[in-house]
Amino acid sequence: MLLLLLSWIYILFTTINLGFLLDKILKLKVKNFAVISILGLFSTTIIASIWAIFGRINLEFHIAILLLNIALLLIYKAPISSIYKNFLYEIKNLEKSLQIFLGFITIFIIAQCASIPYAIDNESYYIQTIKWINEFGFVKGLANIHFFLGQTSGWHIAQSAFNFSFFYDKFNDLSGFCLLLGNIFAIQKLNDFFKNQDKINLIIGLFPLANVFLFQFISAPSPDMPIYVFTFIIFAYFLENYRKMDNEVFAIISILVLFCLYIKTTAIGLCILPIIILLQNYKEIKIYKITFISILILGLFVAKNTIVTGYPLFPITKNFEFVADYQIPEKIAVLYYSLTKYFAYSLTENQFNEMSIWDVFLRWITMPKLHGLFNKLSVFLIVFTPIIIYKFFNQRRFWILYFIMSVQLLLLFLSSPQYRFFMNFILFFSFVWLAAFISKRKTILLLLGLSIFSTAFILFVPMNLKSLARNEHAIATSNFSIENIIFPYQNSKYETDFERIENEHFYYNSPTNIDFFWGTADGEIPCVNKKQIDYFDQKYSVKPQMRSEDLKDGFYVKDTSKD
Repeated sequence: MLLLLLSWIYILFTTINLGFLLDKILKLKVKNFAVISILGLFSTTIIASIWAIFGRINLEFHIAILLLNIALLLIYKAPISSIYKNFLYEIKNLEKSLQIFLGFITIFIIAQCASIPYAIDNESYYIQTIKWINEFGFVKGLANIHFFLGQTSGWHIAQSAFNFSFFYDKFNDLSGFCLLLGNIFAIQKLNDFFKNQDKINLIIGLFPLANVFLFQFISAPSPDMPIYVFTFIIFAYFLENYRKMDNEVFAIISILVLFCLYIKTTAIGLCILPIIILLQNYKEIKIYKITFISILILGLFVAKNTIVTGYPLFPITKNFEFVADYQIPEKIAVLYYSLTKYFAYSLTENQFNEMSIWDVFLRWITMPKLHGLFNKLSVFLIVFTPIIIYKFFNQRRFWILYFIMSVQLLLLFLSSPQYRFFMNFILFFSFVWLAAFISKRKTILLLLGLSIFSTAFILFVPMNLKSLARNEHAIATSNFSIENIIFPYQNSKYETDFERIENEHFYYNSPTNIDFFWGTADGEIPCVNKKQIDYFDQKYSVKPQMRSEDLKDGFYVKDTSKD
């Protein structure tokens, strides 16, 4: 915990500095401490993405960032200092009960992040994606050794910039830092609600009630976490400024939406919001700054995908006449999309194609455990939320958000309707429902108290989630241990050895005792499960090969059908 806290202090210092710089360049006039830090995360991600095209995110990158930090502090010491002073003033002026809550939740978030990682995707590609960026930057054809590496989320790029891999190998918890920022933002809004009784502040201020669900996912850099947090901040800015939308607010919303898209393309529904704002305020809003940033993000997205997969818009398999020896074979790229889509229904491609749309929908809504529960809740919110909006929040701004939620679910049905890709809307509109029926301070504080108690219980008491989770690798909760009071737990939940395997012109490290087909854990790169290599060779007649003797030159796929 202690080392993690020290790393977060430096991360906060860096993100506030870079957030201040971005705010000054774009003249955004951001006052909120958490939002300035998120702008700093966005700036860091852009810098790291550009850097990773040409080289590794390692010691030399951190030296450059440190020098930039020092320069900013020397040049803008007074305005940067005022950001911290204003934040401390705001914290001191929170209601005492909210100060106590924020103190407990801060400790609990750090404790959870110091515990065993829970998210199973961490073991298949989070760790490995970040390792490759730390060691080499973006590597040509990297997805040929494990096609999950083709995702290379902007969040993992940000994590690679803040895990300090050159001197320590157990920092992997940027999602926890993000959740803390989300809680700070929400608690401030809840404090405002106690003063002005504005229901918008209450809706946003209820976000900490989600901690009991979100906590299990913050001890690994899950790209879903920032989407949940940023969505609440985006919606807060939109709802509060709908009647008087200026250039600054439009720019903040647009930047946060672009950040979400760069982190996870399944957040595509959010991009409707800045488009609607622009259409409604086209005479007042100037878009040249956001146009430049949008082009920059698109360029980085295309560059990253082209290098790592050979497809500019991966997972879309159109190559736009780009041909490279390291390009993922189309049949494998299509397989990636298929696995993602049909996983949401627990069906094979043949089973899916033989079913009617109605049968597929029934399959989706009646799935067991958490998947079925949240799928049902999604449909419930789509069907009945208009009643709540009409009765309690009958304003165009709420109808716009409801429209975006509906479009998002429709888009997911066309791709992969996994509940985690829709959870930001589930949480937000669940709190819209809750805000419609509660407003008393005592009731709200009671709910916060119950949430902090439930979060603490799950943090410290082992639980079996077999009745809720359908994935056998996710049935044991991640709990804090006194052993991690100073040093955080390692990045992987697995204790495993690795065997070095040579397969023609390709060597790799394979875990020896992980019963998980996609599992790689925290093996030395290149790392991939031997079962996976053998399966793709036998089933699809492909196997990865190195393009040269040097790993940084990347990988191509050899067709073994003629061997």
